[in-house]
Amino acid sequence: MAGILKVDKYQDFNGNDIMTSDGSGTITLSSGMNTAVAAGTNNTPAFHAYKSSNDNSVTDNTYVKVTLESELLDSDGAWDVSTSKFTPQVAGKYLIMAGVYLVAGSTSTLRNSYTLIYKNGSEVGYARNGFQANDIHLSHVTYQAIVDMNGSTDYVELYAAIDVTSGTPYFGKGSKSTYMCGYKLIGA
Repeated sequence: MAGILKVDKYQDFNGNDIMTSDGSGTITLSSGMNTAVAAGTNNTPAFHAYKSSNDNSVTDNTYVKVTLESELLDSDGAWDVSTSKFTPQVAGKYLIMAGVYLVAGSTSTLRNSYTLIYKNGSEVGYARNGFQANDIHLSHVTYQAIVDMNGSTDYVELYAAIDVTSGTPYFGKGSKSTYMCGYKLIGA
């Protein structure tokens, strides 16, 4: 059974307007309803930080913090360029994504490459490319995780490792190559 409900006003139990209609199809939300709708559709804090210069000081086969000196986005000022940390001041679950462009110093010497996300100095998880006896020159490894953040002191950082058979490895630069980004998930 289908029906039509026609009203010009919705109110809460205390008689406060939630939504009104002018009869011509225009609906007006109360200020409280506007705030609730806006809060439920905002994926912030959000950030995207990246490496703007090659990092030639990478130690072979060692987890190294990746410094990200530039930003494409920092909605709430939660990315600290000086420490390469994201510290949102809003509690919730965050989708954190990272990618590292890992380059061996010499052709056909890259054996393993790792990208890791750390929370408060401890590993959340990682992705690895292993080439074993088929060493290559470069690799791009991405990883993503949903991370619970307390909104006051929790922070995330990017780490990576390059295992080479010879030469000096480095992290490549670029906003689409070596980066970390993330945002607060709605309703989480």
